[in-house]
Amino acid sequence: MESVALVHFRHQLALKESATIGESTRQTTHRTKENPDFDNNPDRTRMSQLKKRKINKKKLLRKGSPPNPGNNAEDDFEVPIVPGPALAFLGLVSGGGAGVDTGAGAGGGGAGPSSRSMHHYHPPPYHLRRKSPTHPVSSCPANTLGAAAASVAASPTTASPAGVSAATAGLPSAATGSMLMLSPNAAITAATAYCPSMLPARKRPRRTYFTGDTSTGLGCNPFTAAHYLLYELPDEVLLTIFSCLYERDLCHVAQVCKRFYTIANDNELWKNLYQSLYEYDLPLFNPSPCKFDFVQPEDCDYENPWKESFKQLYHGVHVREGYHKPLGKECGRSVAYFETIQAAFEFCDDVERPLVLIHSGVYRGQLIVIETNIALIGAAPGNVAENVILEQECDSTVMFMEGAQQAYLGYVTIKFSPPSCTDNNMQHHHKHYALEIQENCAPTIEHCIIRSISHLGAAVSVSGPGAEPVIRHCEISDCENVGLIITDRAQGHYEDNEISRNALAGIWVKNYANPIMRRNHIHHGKDVGIFCFDGGLGYFEANDIHNNRIAGFEVKAQANPTVVRCEIHNGQTGGIYVHEQGMGQFIENKIHSNKYAGVWITSNSNPTIRRNEIYNGLQGGVYIFGEGRGLIEHNNIYGNALAGIQIRTNSDPIVRHNKIHDGQHGGIYVHEKGQGLIECNEVYANTLAGVWITTGSTPTLRRNRIHSGKQVGVYFYDNGHGLLEDNDIFNHLYSGVQIRTGSHPTIRRNKIWGGQNGGVLVYNGGLGLLEQNEIFDNAMAGVWIKTDSNPTLRRNKIYDGREAGICIFNGGRGLLEENDIFRNAQAGVLISTQSHPTQSHPNLRRNQIFDGLAAGIEITNNATATLEHNQIFNNRFGGLCLASGVNPIQRGNKIFNNHDAVEKAVSSGQCLYKISSYTSFPMHDFYRCRTCNTTERNAICVNCIKTCHNGHVVEFIRHDRFFCDCGAGTLNNQCQLQGEPTQDTDTLYDSAPPIESQSLMAEV
Repeated sequence: MESVALVHFRHQLALKESATIGESTRQTTHRTKENPDFDNNPDRTRMSQLKKRKINKKKLLRKGSPPNPGNNAEDDFEVPIVPGPALAFLGLVSGGGAGVDTGAGAGGGGAGPSSRSMHHYHPPPYHLRRKSPTHPVSSCPANTLGAAAASVAASPTTASPAGVSAATAGLPSAATGSMLMLSPNAAITAATAYCPSMLPARKRPRRTYFTGDTSTGLGCNPFTAAHYLLYELPDEVLLTIFSCLYERDLCHVAQVCKRFYTIANDNELWKNLYQSLYEYDLPLFNPSPCKFDFVQPEDCDYENPWKESFKQLYHGVHVREGYHKPLGKECGRSVAYFETIQAAFEFCDDVERPLVLIHSGVYRGQLIVIETNIALIGAAPGNVAENVILEQECDSTVMFMEGAQQAYLGYVTIKFSPPSCTDNNMQHHHKHYALEIQENCAPTIEHCIIRSISHLGAAVSVSGPGAEPVIRHCEISDCENVGLIITDRAQGHYEDNEISRNALAGIWVKNYANPIMRRNHIHHGKDVGIFCFDGGLGYFEANDIHNNRIAGFEVKAQANPTVVRCEIHNGQTGGIYVHEQGMGQFIENKIHSNKYAGVWITSNSNPTIRRNEIYNGLQGGVYIFGEGRGLIEHNNIYGNALAGIQIRTNSDPIVRHNKIHDGQHGGIYVHEKGQGLIECNEVYANTLAGVWITTGSTPTLRRNRIHSGKQVGVYFYDNGHGLLEDNDIFNHLYSGVQIRTGSHPTIRRNKIWGGQNGGVLVYNGGLGLLEQNEIFDNAMAGVWIKTDSNPTLRRNKIYDGREAGICIFNGGRGLLEENDIFRNAQAGVLISTQSHPTQSHPNLRRNQIFDGLAAGIEITNNATATLEHNQIFNNRFGGLCLASGVNPIQRGNKIFNNHDAVEKAVSSGQCLYKISSYTSFPMHDFYRCRTCNTTERNAICVNCIKTCHNGHVVEFIRHDRFFCDCGAGTLNNQCQLQGEPTQDTDTLYDSAPPIESQSLMAEV
């Protein structure tokens, strides 16, 4: 129990100051910047009174009301007067003389203050925001003050609930060194004595008089209870006191002074208060309509993120299952609670942009149909969505209808769990979904978990014109049907969602729906990842689509999506599948590591595949078949197990500006009557042929660079045809171009060079028209024609070959006309049978054969030819050189200005090896030495026979082309016409035969 004196003193002090505070209320106020906390406060503030009387802040300040020293520009809860409940709790105002009433806290609101005063509160005795200056103590009767001091000192040690002591009463205490003992009557007299220093500063008289005893110093102490509370009570004690307050009282207390403001804005204090109401582990911000984001406190721009989040969410109503409203009123808090979502909806009917916070629990069977701009958000600790579950069995769990233009749903789990799908109930729920969005609404759904165990329909349905939802950061997984259906001209934005492990397609887009989908993760579906059909459209950007059982992206039936910068990989069949007149734009995607082709195009489909990377497929890169078309351009296609691009069965695509390289098979494979325009591509470094054309195919290859292959550059076989025009074909391990087995291409204006096995090889019945090509710098012959092949070479330039210009042997034929053949290391044209049963008999007309390092034309081994109107000049070993038994048909040829270096060497007594080495084969008399036991594979020139084998038994074999083995040092005797012997190969009568392609004819 308090002493009678102290109680009486506090009571009289409150009574005397009530009139003062009433006057102060009328004259002094501070405008509140934003004050959502105080809408229903029974203790009306001066600000609310001033609003009614239309008194503004400027007028009040002119009347002398000082600015609030505890405010700053960022304080949104500024009020001028501390409310009665807060002051009563702090002990500054008596609650009817009974102290603080300890009552039950508000149920369902989380941990809050443990006690609240439920009594009438007196107004505060003075303005706590004003610091009283120190005044001389007024004169008071010494005996009165002494008695009061004695009474206080003699009172029991128990204090008031707010800790009011002698010091807080403005009297000397034991700590001051005064040990006066007063009687109770004297104490009452002293306590009720009037002192001017008790008044606020502006109410005091200009002169104050000391009313105490000057000898003892007793009197009215200017350091009142407020001084002790404001300046001397430890921060820890104030923080503990403030932790018992709800948010509204805490905001009021923060306006008292700077010290209170600092302590009342403690982050940990607001965090505990925030989590007791909202349950979130992090502050949740609502920066704009339909946007709610959790932010780490250290990443916030706000000084107190918990308080700011509290403020932004405070207008919301709460739904808690099993919640019971407390009997008394929650002092310091204005929060509405409901047990059902429907009840919360009804409460919010007349509220603009309402917010409903749904707390932890499973809400079954509650009909959620949204037709307004309401916001529903889960409120729970940990993973919020996992702890707030909305579930329905018969109807759609959540349905958005017309009018929900800016509605919001977030951080909940949405389940559709119909009974077992028997024939009776399958028809009932086939039009119901976990989430259904109908026409003419545009809600935002984010951070939700969406499940459906229905075998029909989909987990999420968006349908109808004007349906434009924003669905982001949601998880649509483990559904027994399609994850998301967008249909009937619906649109919307779908971003950053996780769509996985669904029994059917992850997403369906059909009936001219046109969604925008960005950064979604669509994977491990038991069907296709995304399926666009029946005219479906859409823009798909930066999605990660992988590990789906069928294609990652399927397009059919005139659908025309745009797919940009997606990654489509590790599909169990293909990456992209376009069929049945499908279209689409596939741009800048990464398509890789799929089990079958990266892109499939078939059945009159016509997509655009542009600037994609298509690589590391377990089969081909792009596969076009079944009359497929399409534009394939600017792609980088590499590292695939089969052909980079495969065209078959009457398909006719446009393939241009692609890089097709480093494949484990060929570059481009056209077969089974495939067609297509293949232009401006770079095809290189593939394991097999750069381009294969076979089985009746007729593509057009124009302006491509085909090079550095490990076999042939362009390979025509088994009736492969087509046009090869203006291409640059070079640096292949085999020939640049090979034609065989009935193939009849047109090869025009190409550059074919740098082949390690010749320029063009036509063999095994190959045909073809080669005209206006440049064939040069090949390791073997520029053109090989053999084994019953019969091409036409017209107006080509064949030069700088490291062997012959054109080699025709083994029954090869052909028409060679108007070609320029020059600067080749061996004969310009070499014609031979090489023991073939069919005699080679080509026709050479109007060709120019000149500047050769050997003979112009050489015919050997009983071959023949028709030579008409050719010009043969300036060749080193002669113009026309014919072996023994050769008698070609000649008409109108001009053979002139040839050097005949062989005859000159023989005349000068030189060994012919000196002028030929082993790289060329001058035609001359061929001898054997029986004494030296030389074979038919060895040849000895006439000068070595005369000098080195003088006296030996020798024989003349024939006049033919060879180099001298004696001069080459391959015989036992050292050549006397040469210096040091040079080890060399046996004499070669013909150029080395080309390597025929042994490419596997693997079907892809």
